[in-house]
Amino acid sequence: MEKLYYRRPYVKSFEAVVTDCRTGKNGRFQVTLDRTGFYPEGGGQPGDTGSLGSVKVLDVHEKAGDIIHETDGPLEAGTAVTGTIDWERRFGYMQNHSGEHIFSGLVHKKYGFDNVGFHMGSEEVTVDFNGVLTAEELEAVENEVNRKIAENLPVLELYPTAGELDAMEYRSKKELTGQVRIIEIPDGDVCACCGTHVMTTGEIGIFKITGMIHYKGGIRVSMLCGMDALKDYQKKQKTVTELSVLLSAKPEKVTETVEKLKSESGMKDGKINQLYQELFAARMEQLEPSQKPLAVFEEGLAPIQLRQYCTMLYEGGRGSVVLVCSGTEGSYQYAAGSSSFDMRELSKYLNKELNGKGGGSSLMAQGTFQAAKQEILETFTEQVKE
Repeated sequence: MEKLYYRRPYVKSFEAVVTDCRTGKNGRFQVTLDRTGFYPEGGGQPGDTGSLGSVKVLDVHEKAGDIIHETDGPLEAGTAVTGTIDWERRFGYMQNHSGEHIFSGLVHKKYGFDNVGFHMGSEEVTVDFNGVLTAEELEAVENEVNRKIAENLPVLELYPTAGELDAMEYRSKKELTGQVRIIEIPDGDVCACCGTHVMTTGEIGIFKITGMIHYKGGIRVSMLCGMDALKDYQKKQKTVTELSVLLSAKPEKVTETVEKLKSESGMKDGKINQLYQELFAARMEQLEPSQKPLAVFEEGLAPIQLRQYCTMLYEGGRGSVVLVCSGTEGSYQYAAGSSSFDMRELSKYLNKELNGKGGGSSLMAQGTFQAAKQEILETFTEQVKE
């Protein structure tokens, strides 16, 4: 079976003969051909999509040496068909895969870390390294990758003999057997790989790191190349422009303006909280100390304010068990607290009787009720005896 995706990686359409067609899973059909330009999933790169004659190719994978084309309709064995690859999608993978080679090769060369995980998704490409790099170090590598792209270096495909392979220094994530395919980018990377790549680095266009997280003792880097990187930049530029308009600030001042607003908001929140505490204290002074259960309804309280008011009331001795509710008729948020009764059991009972959700600790429980005010009062007072 002729693998055109290696011999002619830029083939967008081709002629082939159907050698077999079987019923697969989920209403799909499994088609094999005498030759194919469709790349099968492997090495972190997804399989190609496109069409074979009148049917759609939904996925491609390799099984026992055969290239299986999963289609949405059957094809008769012996039929000649035209295969058409979704070229925009494929070329995007070629750009991203080639850019990843340079990136991983330079990280290995400069810092000695290995690429231990690689995945190309529809939204991003991720690379896992078994070591940690700082944001500044990653930016320096990013700049070097883009310099290699601008040099328009050849992307070489090599099939070394066993002896040549033994003498060669190259990257590989697993032990290899049989004929090994090596992808080499001069002064950039030498790596065993089964994927598809561009012919020169200039075709990658641009390389951009879009994120980094710490992962399994190393880091996971998100990256994009070519048109994918451009689309990502356009989307983010649109967001910055919209924020600039909303904030009445120049694009380069957006971060500074948001930090200022965040600081001002924090001070306002602090002042609002102080006023609420004064309000709660004044409301509490209007209540006589008591060891009876207490239920109060207040308008417009946030969950944290429910907790604060409830705590103030039971610690202030205004009730043996205190229930504070806030909301509209039929739908309330609540906080229940006590220093002498277990709120976990009370919350469980009230939630069951009042179509509620929530829980907490022995001192404080919080959640929601889907019930009327009078029903809440009756259920609470019936359950909590003096």
